Amino acid sequence: MTRFAFGIVASVVCATAGLAAEVEPSDVQFDEYGAVDVSLSGAPGDAENGKLLMNKGSGNCIACHEITELEELGFHGEIGPMLDGVADRWTQADLRGIVANAKVMFDGTMMPSFYKTTGFIRPGDAYTGRAAEGDLDPLLTAQEVEDVVAYLMTLKES
Repeated sequence: MTRFAFGIVASVVCATAGLAAEVEPSDVQFDEYGAVDVSLSGAPGDAENGKLLMNKGSGNCIACHEITELEELGFHGEIGPMLDGVADRWTQADLRGIVANAKVMFDGTMMPSFYKTTGFIRPGDAYTGRAAEGDLDPLLTAQEVEDVVAYLMTLKES
């Protein structure tokens, strides 16, 4: 192998090794305040996909939160705080922790835990007898959490 070819192979190996593995929902490490410092997917978030998740699918953040930038999408909720300027109020690690499992930071919050698979209360057993059993899939994938956080980081005052 030539020195040039060896250099390319070494660069690819180092770049691949630099990507962290996806963090499983049960392995998320929250700090004492509920922030999560490391990417859950091992990859940067895609703000454009995060913006889509704010209104569609499992994210649907605007069901509870208002975002002026998305005002063309009707029926914003008023249960949660306005998200305009959220990137000025919280760090990326804080937002990752809130999206992954807001209950760690805000005990008693109504916000769903978007990256959690165990520990749910299943009222369906008492009412319908059809509650899901076992572990559930998270509402958002690790990459979707990163995408939502990337979009939230674009929401600055001004």
